[in-house]
Amino acid sequence: MKFQRKLQDRIEKGSLRSLLSFDDHIDFWSNDYLGLAKIPHALEMTGSTGSRLISGNSKVVEDVEKQVAAHFQSPAALIFNSGYDANLGLFSSIPQKGDTIIYDEWVHASVRDGIRLSFASFFSFRHNDLEDLRKKLQKAQGSIFVAVESLYSMDGDIAPLAEINALCKEFGALLIVDEAHSGGVFGKEGRGLCDQLGISQEVFIRLFTFGKAYGAHGAAVCCSDEVRQYLVNFARSFIYTTALPEAMYVHLLAQIEQSKSELLLGKLQANISHFVKSIQSTLSDVNSPIQVIEFTDLESCKSKAQLLQQSGFAVKAILPPTVPAGSQRLRICIHAFNTEEEMDQLILLLQ
Repeated sequence: MKFQRKLQDRIEKGSLRSLLSFDDHIDFWSNDYLGLAKIPHALEMTGSTGSRLISGNSKVVEDVEKQVAAHFQSPAALIFNSGYDANLGLFSSIPQKGDTIIYDEWVHASVRDGIRLSFASFFSFRHNDLEDLRKKLQKAQGSIFVAVESLYSMDGDIAPLAEINALCKEFGALLIVDEAHSGGVFGKEGRGLCDQLGISQEVFIRLFTFGKAYGAHGAAVCCSDEVRQYLVNFARSFIYTTALPEAMYVHLLAQIEQSKSELLLGKLQANISHFVKSIQSTLSDVNSPIQVIEFTDLESCKSKAQLLQQSGFAVKAILPPTVPAGSQRLRICIHAFNTEEEMDQLILLLQ
């Protein structure tokens, strides 16, 4: 069967994905940048019993969304069950036939999957390449949407958001920024890179996920009231899924409040600086909690990951097709809770 041949092909290429668990290892692989997922919470979880449009909504949930919108200084916010659901719903429903979506070639798979479900035309531009984006904008028709991430999860590099925003304004395009990995880490009180650059109010939609720096679950689309109402009516990944339990919405607010800790943010930045000064990361930005070590061949990358794991470090090798062929790498996530001793031990093994 075809699916069996595809599996065999992955095996032969040495890139078969598998589920790993390193509960007793030192964490250098999770997106829990501030360590908030490790804080014990007594959540009284009960089922929401239905979708938001039927029995899964409440005054509590809507109050939470208003407070989330206020925190991110947005007119409105709509909470989805995950970042994947949010991107799927937003990109599949808002751009219409005759419109154009232009996306960074390294944008997250959830964005690309949402785009595939859209009736709009779409094409990519070279990663963080402003000149290529300009060329693509010149060819676009209808309403134009530009989709980027602020901090890219596999390279750890930061998009030139101010310049991209300026190009969008020049061509009348609507900018959508996925702040999944920058929310809670950059900007005042963790409001993201758009906030840090002072362009939040100019961006059409910002998306924040709560499963990374916030140590929770779910995602918020920060947008206008009109866009929120539209998504409630047309985003299928919102309409046709059971809502999160009410306690999870309340939990999100508590995690946002915890994320404002200057102590945690300061420790995270200090740890990133310590790591960056000690080792040459191949692709990442110096301020990024995601640091990348690229390898010239697949087996060297896999062997190094195995050595680290056997030494008690949770580090994952990222292999094709998640990244392009020939660009396999170790993806190392720095956290506020990592100690200098742990980082120094890891750095020694990487050399």
